[in-house]
Amino acid sequence: MNAVSMTGKALRYQPGFTLIELIATLIVAGILAAVVVPRFFGSTGFEERGLYDETVSALRYAQKTAIAQRRLVCVRLEAKKITLRVASAYGVVSCSTDLTGPDGKRPYLIDATENTRYGNANVQFSGLTLGGVAAGFPTELHFRPSGSPSSAATITIANFSSAITVEAETGYVH
Repeated sequence: MNAVSMTGKALRYQPGFTLIELIATLIVAGILAAVVVPRFFGSTGFEERGLYDETVSALRYAQKTAIAQRRLVCVRLEAKKITLRVASAYGVVSCSTDLTGPDGKRPYLIDATENTRYGNANVQFSGLTLGGVAAGFPTELHFRPSGSPSSAATITIANFSSAITVEAETGYVH
């Protein structure tokens, strides 16, 4: 459809973008390039989140195993490793047997120095409190056959904002 000018001649519309539309598009593209794209190619934060998730899963697995097998389960926490062990029978107060993981591997182990999972990132636990008192590494946390822990625990991972909490009464891990 043609428009008519003041002189009576038909004007044609030219397809294309206005200068304002082009500038707005360039600004949005620049913001995306500066903020979003580096997150896809860098790995900052992914390893820490992976260790956090794996630790929560291991602690929940330890608690559920203690309840299911009605045995003491010991979680050995080191600066970059977690190992799960289980008592040989009900009523035994020490963990002498490696706990088999859900994948069938023995012992159930989380190793933050493992290159295939964490690359060469320097991920590690940075803090641990047991019963409200700061504890050092290595240390152990026990889950009783009832599923309750030996004490409340809070575990932090270096360069990660969320802490892992084990509730004293129930053993709930979050």
